[in-house]
Amino acid sequence: MRDKYSGLQIGIHWLVFLLVIIAYCAMEFRGYFPRSARPVINMVHVSCGISILVLMVARLLIRLKRPAPPIVPKPKPMMTGMAHLGHLAIYLLFIALPVIGLVMMYNRGNPWFAFGLTMPHAAESNFEIVDMMKEYHILLANIGYWLIGLHALAALAHHYVWKDNTLLRMMPRKRG
Repeated sequence: MRDKYSGLQIGIHWLVFLLVIIAYCAMEFRGYFPRSARPVINMVHVSCGISILVLMVARLLIRLKRPAPPIVPKPKPMMTGMAHLGHLAIYLLFIALPVIGLVMMYNRGNPWFAFGLTMPHAAESNFEIVDMMKEYHILLANIGYWLIGLHALAALAHHYVWKDNTLLRMMPRKRG
């Protein structure tokens, strides 16, 4: 039985982690850039979001086909249940956030960009939808800070407190 996730699963996990950091930083630090740079900052944010969406769907499909390797020593059922709930929340969040963002951008009714390409948009703007989606997007993004923090804290607790292999299962393999 394998004791780690596959190289593909590990790669997707850490790539999504990097893209999430870039997406959050693009929004948190955009005020430090001149207004003329905002379209590029927005494009970086949107491009990261679309990439996260694609990777999270791929990761979910891979996870359904290839279950997680066992945790050794085996945790209590309550901890396993909490872990499943946490992972479900992360999957839902990082699929819902980009979808909501895409709906918002589309309904603005003007050109927007991802990966340097002009993306499709509604013929007429619908700011009722845009405003509602923006509120949801911001709320979920803020919830994301807490989920990411809890996820990292749980991984560290597994490693340093409960001394199991949870964290090690998602670490890249050593070469040599």
